[in-house]
Amino acid sequence: MNRRSVLTLAALGALALNGIGIPASAQTQNWPERNVRFILPLGPGSGVDIVTRLIADRLTAKWGKSVVVENKPGGDAILAITAFAGANDDHTFLMAPTSTFTAHPFLHDKLPYDVKDLVPIARVSNTIVAVGVPASLGINTLDELIARAKTEPGKLNSAGTTGAIDFVVAGYLKRAGAEITKVPYRDGVQALNDLAEGRIQLYVAALAIMRPQVQAGKVKIIAVTNNERAPIMPDVPTAAEAKHPKLAIDGLIGLFGPRDMPGELRNRIAADIREILSDPEVAAKINATAQIVRPGGPEEFAKELDAQTSVIAEAAAAAGVKRMLQN
Repeated sequence: MNRRSVLTLAALGALALNGIGIPASAQTQNWPERNVRFILPLGPGSGVDIVTRLIADRLTAKWGKSVVVENKPGGDAILAITAFAGANDDHTFLMAPTSTFTAHPFLHDKLPYDVKDLVPIARVSNTIVAVGVPASLGINTLDELIARAKTEPGKLNSAGTTGAIDFVVAGYLKRAGAEITKVPYRDGVQALNDLAEGRIQLYVAALAIMRPQVQAGKVKIIAVTNNERAPIMPDVPTAAEAKHPKLAIDGLIGLFGPRDMPGELRNRIAADIREILSDPEVAAKINATAQIVRPGGPEEFAKELDAQTSVIAEAAAAAGVKRMLQN
């Protein structure tokens, strides 16, 4: 064998080791080649954490490689997102509520990541987002809430938290002509306690956060913002059903992968997750965390994410919030 042949074989070997020149179908068939990592922007014990660990355990058994869950809470989810994007690795994924980043362009003029690096792979579930009022307030519907706010402008208070839901609420109230004063909170539990005691009169957040005070009879859920009713609260209407469509937004949760991941592999991972979510035992455990099981593939997830991004942009504009990030 001459020197040129040796160098050619060496180069081909290097390409193979780096996955370059290998057909996507072969890469898909051999994947995963090592342990897989799911990064989360929320802490242990959260609803997203619970559902991710359920899926990770099943995928570990199915794939024959460990699927490790890594919690990186804080920093408005930017810590987790940059860790995922910076890895640029087809064995590292982001499992997150889309609301953790869809509001970023309205909150930051610069971001350390490119949203194009967050490629939708699998829709997993919807967090149940509830509209809560103090039980002592005597309000039972959204119509009654808006009517009270109009007759008593500025006298009602709402809990405000940074993110997509906050923009949707602000835009909804503005368009409804309801003057409700926003009280900023960094701690959702404190906001809930103030709601239960009647110090604030409106809080829109994950049902999982509100459930203790709902069960204690101190908080009443008058609607959910989701586009379908929550199975664990079948008698509570959606905002759209209550004729308040501008308050409609799903707590969309799903898995994101790197930009260059082959479509065939994305579809395979989505199919594996769909199979896991179809297991009644898994679905029951997810429903118990105040989520709605809603599996979907890359195209379904991407389409819904685009629609939600438009909803948030429209709500922010209605609330008078300008987009800060221009690119």
